[in-house]
Amino acid sequence: MRKIGIVCASDTELAPFLTHISFTQTLEKAMLKFYIGPFNEFEFVAAYSGVCKVNAAVAAQILIDFFQVDAIVNAGTAGGMDESVRLFDTVVSDRMVYHDVADDILTEFHPWLKSNYFLADRTLFAAAQSYGQKTEYPVLFGTMVTGEQFIEDEKREQINQKYAPLSVDMETVSIAHTCYVNSIPFLSVRTITDTAEHKGIENFEKNCETASERAAEIVLGILEELS
Repeated sequence: MRKIGIVCASDTELAPFLTHISFTQTLEKAMLKFYIGPFNEFEFVAAYSGVCKVNAAVAAQILIDFFQVDAIVNAGTAGGMDESVRLFDTVVSDRMVYHDVADDILTEFHPWLKSNYFLADRTLFAAAQSYGQKTEYPVLFGTMVTGEQFIEDEKREQINQKYAPLSVDMETVSIAHTCYVNSIPFLSVRTITDTAEHKGIENFEKNCETASERAAEIVLGILEELS
């Protein structure tokens, strides 16, 4: 696991990586800019994909096919779903599921999953658990859900009852899905910008930069555990 792909949804989420890592090269593919550079024993290829599932999947497939990365980490922000999740907590994926896809689509048809859930790579997840015991920041481990909607009050209770997720976003599971069909290790790291108590786009916008910086710091810490 020497070449690591980093996918962020937005330029704000990618920005901290550009600060912490000396990227030495950029390449453009499919209207996306990919930044390439060393970090410890790794080579990073990082990009922001744009928001939503298809954009994220496109970026992930390019990282796999063109850059031939050994693993992909999704970094950025999310909404908190469980009542225990607070602003600026960081959620690390254990398992991931679409909240807006019919239950039988991925089990009865391609890619014929045993369940609707995609699982995080266990090596990356173990490194995250190890780092989580060291960092001063709260790191939570559990279920993430993804769908093409910013969740405020609408559907929150329904999603919570069905999936009991810690966080919700619009990209994670599509990247996990892409990695699954390509047999590429994957992990998602998302820091919370909004919750049921502190809800709405205005809270996301207010907290996005700080949350993105924290998510990036935690991703780099996790990868240092693998060095």
